[in-house]
Amino acid sequence: MASKDPVLTPELLKILKIFGVASIALVLFFSFFDSYRADNTGEDKTFRMTSSSRLFFLNLRAIDYQREIRKDAGMTLFRHGGFSFDSDVPTVMLVLILNTPKDESYLYLEPQGTDWPLNILAVWGDNQKALDFNNGNKFDQFNQAEELHALVQKEAEFFLLVSGQKIPLWQTESEKEALKSTFEDYFRILNNQ
Repeated sequence: MASKDPVLTPELLKILKIFGVASIALVLFFSFFDSYRADNTGEDKTFRMTSSSRLFFLNLRAIDYQREIRKDAGMTLFRHGGFSFDSDVPTVMLVLILNTPKDESYLYLEPQGTDWPLNILAVWGDNQKALDFNNGNKFDQFNQAEELHALVQKEAEFFLLVSGQKIPLWQTESEKEALKSTFEDYFRILNNQ
């Protein structure tokens, strides 16, 4: 009968202690510094809203908005009360859209009394910029909203160009506040301050 050699020799026990302790120490060390995780889902998180930001908006900020529930699309549309809704003059409103089933939020430029494409002239100081917006997908609308937001922060005045006419946009204080509030709420919902 063959003699049994001991499996756990003193040398093997020393090696296991060294690598075992080192492995445990590395795991503990990296568990404290786990601020970055690889995102291998392939999802686009541009429009992703968190539950906390959605609840903050619905509980505290939504009171300033008129709500339209679109059951066919599973979305809720919010129009700020500072925009004038019954005007016969062509205008553009910002509509904040919550797509709760997908946990996404969008911002849509909604023409009133006019149609796409929207030609908007922004004037600030000695500068002016012509904006040509086409109705597009959520990415196009997001880019248009970001472009408008940058000009709103510069305190630009806006004009809608319709059939050669230059119609003032968002001129009253309530409309300016509605515009700023809608942008602020939208970027807060996206956690994109």
